[in-house]
Amino acid sequence: MQQRTSPSVGYSVCPHDCPSTCALEVDLLGNDRIGRVRGSEANTYTAGVICNKVSRYAERVHHPDRLLYPMRRTGPKGSGQFTRISWDEALDLTAEKFLEAERTLGAEAVWPYFYAGTMGLVMRDGIQRLRHAKKYSQMFQSICTTAAWTGFIAGTGKLAGPDPREMAKSDLVVIWGTNPVNTQVNVMTHATRARKERGAKIVVIDIYQNGTMAQADMALCLRPGTDGALACAVMHVLFRDGHANWPYLEKYTDHPRELEAHLKTRTPEWAAAITGLGVAEIEAFARLIGTTPRTYLRLGYGFSRQRNGAFNMHAASCIASVTGAWLNEGGGAFHNNGAIYKWNKSLIEGLDMHDPRVRTLDMSRIGPVLTGDRSDLGDGPPVTAMLIQNMNPVQVAPEQRLVKAGFAREDLFTCVHEQFMTATAKMADVVLPATMFLEHEDLYQGGGHQYISFGPKLIEPPGECRSNHEVLVGIAKRVGAVHRGFEMTPAEIVDWTLQNSGWGTLKELKEKRYMDVQPDFETAHYTKGFAYPDGKFKFKPDWPKVPVGRRHDWGIAQTVPALPDYWDINEKADAQHPFRLATSPSRSYLNSSFNEMPSSRAREGKPRVKMHPEDMAGLAIVDGQTVRLGNERGEIKLSVEAFPGLQRGVVIVESIPPNDDFEGGEGLNTLTSAKRIAPFGGAAFHDNHVWVRGA
Repeated sequence: MQQRTSPSVGYSVCPHDCPSTCALEVDLLGNDRIGRVRGSEANTYTAGVICNKVSRYAERVHHPDRLLYPMRRTGPKGSGQFTRISWDEALDLTAEKFLEAERTLGAEAVWPYFYAGTMGLVMRDGIQRLRHAKKYSQMFQSICTTAAWTGFIAGTGKLAGPDPREMAKSDLVVIWGTNPVNTQVNVMTHATRARKERGAKIVVIDIYQNGTMAQADMALCLRPGTDGALACAVMHVLFRDGHANWPYLEKYTDHPRELEAHLKTRTPEWAAAITGLGVAEIEAFARLIGTTPRTYLRLGYGFSRQRNGAFNMHAASCIASVTGAWLNEGGGAFHNNGAIYKWNKSLIEGLDMHDPRVRTLDMSRIGPVLTGDRSDLGDGPPVTAMLIQNMNPVQVAPEQRLVKAGFAREDLFTCVHEQFMTATAKMADVVLPATMFLEHEDLYQGGGHQYISFGPKLIEPPGECRSNHEVLVGIAKRVGAVHRGFEMTPAEIVDWTLQNSGWGTLKELKEKRYMDVQPDFETAHYTKGFAYPDGKFKFKPDWPKVPVGRRHDWGIAQTVPALPDYWDINEKADAQHPFRLATSPSRSYLNSSFNEMPSSRAREGKPRVKMHPEDMAGLAIVDGQTVRLGNERGEIKLSVEAFPGLQRGVVIVESIPPNDDFEGGEGLNTLTSAKRIAPFGGAAFHDNHVWVRGA
């Protein structure tokens, strides 16, 4: 009888754009194949639990549609007609086009474009080294985090908070503006542990009944963009009913008396009219917070993707300072731990060659940029050459009609380095096949936790796939970009970065596997003062001077109100556009990642819009019918789903399904706006007015 041997196990880190960057154990079935993927129990944040998407990752690694060879376009842009070429041909052609753009229009005509398709620091951010070495146009990374990070840092002075594992030690976990059942399952691991072991309550605040709301002890379903009103009413009740911690307020916060006076008129009745919640719901929620010292506010990204989003984030974070919840283990407010790592990324990004005089283009406004909007281009040249890594703007960027028109320009050369033939890759002139995370080495940090991890190369890539680093080195040599980072391996860059950031060596990290760098309690809970020079939490921040590292002054910071409030600046529903559309995340897709997996596609099905049955009846629309959604930016066609778990006048389309899944090929972001939001920019993906009509 043949003896069955167990597969060997490799240890890695999930690279996808989720704050969890989960620690993984991967069954290795050979030098080029994987089997089961599971969460590592040795990592106390992952705690053995990962999402269904990543547990099925073998389906993605070994997908028959992976890009395997470099290709050059032979048909019209967007036709998908390509022919295989060699790597030398592909890189030579790309370099030739970049050098041509530089000779004719200047280096700023080249725009390297990327984002978080991988969260590995070397593979994600190495493109910056090429940008800085060649003085190509800068890119403001506005599309995801700008409003959320700004709103949180406005109060605390830095992007950090209590240990996320402390949710398990809380008596009340408030999950606000995030759906972790779909997007970051580890939040639920620790929150439900608190309920099981401590009898803790879980409150979920969102704009529709989703998987996380279904697990809540109290679920508050409010209108989009009204979170600031709810936060103000909660603080009103806390002051009114004697739940404000005045010794804490006087010691740790600025202007607490002014805040109390300001909130006198922000009653539950006032907030109920704005949010659509009941007065009793608001009172009960406020009372629960006021009587539960160990309240942990887990604040997500979703509710910040509004025109007033940064302000709503700040208002929600203020609640923990009114009660003094920061003083307690299992208490305080948390959004992201980005500030605890203190990376020296000068080698990864080539920061020693950064020139602040080079113009900056806003990634969220790629449509206006590529169609020649002078408010974006300034007095510089048009963009005529691009390298795109880790990003699929033809599907995920706002104002898709402009984006597509820009990419269709015959004078624009585009090189896309990708794993699959995405909507953006179809518009490219050269397509390069990319490795996946198990096929290269990289360094990872947790946004939603406190671990530094190394992802080793566990298997060989298929075909001729190359890593981001290899592609950048190949282009750099051909365009004359000189930097020592191009002469180093990813492992050498990781080792240098660790040592020069105070985290030891790569050898030590490999031995530890996961490095827990959570600050001590006093630092994480700001018990020695917040991160502003005066040590105060800012109820009244100086918004133009909020210390956000990733920022750009577009001249809109001055407009933000002084104290927490409901800032009524969102796109209004009106007679022509009576509905508000939010593009919330689904369970089986992650932005446009996982769109290609058969199991994810089977679970998600065709795109559909969730709509209240009474709204449907008013339009004589029936469940399953094809409808059109539109506004001044365009229109899309998809089916309608009767869904009573939201407020009337609100419609939801989950995730970003492939453009081709929509009838007519116009995807969801046809309807979203590229207009910058206060105070420093960003995209308001969940803030759109639309009309709905039968197709």
